[in-house]
Amino acid sequence: MTQGVRRWGRRILVLATLMFSAAAFAQSYPSRPIRLVVPYGPVGLPDALARVVGQKVSETLGEQVVIDNKPGASGIIGAQFAAKAAPDGYTLFQTDNNLYAINPAVYPKLPYNPSRDFTPVTQAVRGYMFLVANPALGVNSVQELIALANARPGIMYGSFGNATLHHLGMEQLKLMAKVDLTHVPYKGAAQATPALLSGDVSVMFASLTSVAPLAKAGKLRILAVGSGQRSSIMPEVPTVAEAGFPGFEVGTSMGFAAPAGTPRPIIERLNAEFVKALKSPEVQAKMPALGVEVVANSPEQFAEQIRKDQEHYSRLVRQIGLKVD
Repeated sequence: MTQGVRRWGRRILVLATLMFSAAAFAQSYPSRPIRLVVPYGPVGLPDALARVVGQKVSETLGEQVVIDNKPGASGIIGAQFAAKAAPDGYTLFQTDNNLYAINPAVYPKLPYNPSRDFTPVTQAVRGYMFLVANPALGVNSVQELIALANARPGIMYGSFGNATLHHLGMEQLKLMAKVDLTHVPYKGAAQATPALLSGDVSVMFASLTSVAPLAKAGKLRILAVGSGQRSSIMPEVPTVAEAGFPGFEVGTSMGFAAPAGTPRPIIERLNAEFVKALKSPEVQAKMPALGVEVVANSPEQFAEQIRKDQEHYSRLVRQIGLKVD
């Protein structure tokens, strides 16, 4: 037997051993609780989604999914922690398009790389942003808003902060409609929503959960949904695209990932369990109240969605010249 043949034989043996070990590991997985890192505080959509889905996954896996909130710095603190965790399937990460697409586009230096440091498990949900206005503005549609902005440049719009979806959504509309709107950033919903109600700002993109009760009470007016298709939760609301801006889209994409290097059999097991949980009647029934729709796709499909979102927001950030130190 030649030396080359022996060398290839050893390589095949090593590969077979690794594959057998990974398969054996997957069969015994999990054998202890799983930590799910949520890079935001214990309030709002991310935390609520993690707890609803985590509880259901705990039931089917036979081990508890423990929610570990690590908020701060636009989710960067939690992302950095999860990126450095052991790739053994016992630390998972709840991610969203702010973390994997917007942050890389606006921050020149991040302590994590969303493409290199994580392996997608599944895109869990998508949630749409709704364009809402103070009734005193006197507009009932996107077309009327654009007409007013052309006649009265500088209408003030609010956001939950610089480089948020709320901010980038309005900047995208400004670009496509070629109008002049003035941005007023706030620290979050607790400040931005009252400003819209009082008329300090006149228009804003916001999640359905934060505006639906106010719109029902007549305190705010919903003009459109910022998605490529109408929301199944409020199908009567037209899209921004229908107003003459094809391709316009702004919304939340949330999913689950694992540290890069997590064995493929573990990723497949996690995908199966999370998809099953997301599609269960109990979880599905709670999604409208959170203002989101279940996606529950494959790791490859989530990876493709991540790629598309990264391209979209990278291009948009360049177009508007946004920089965050």
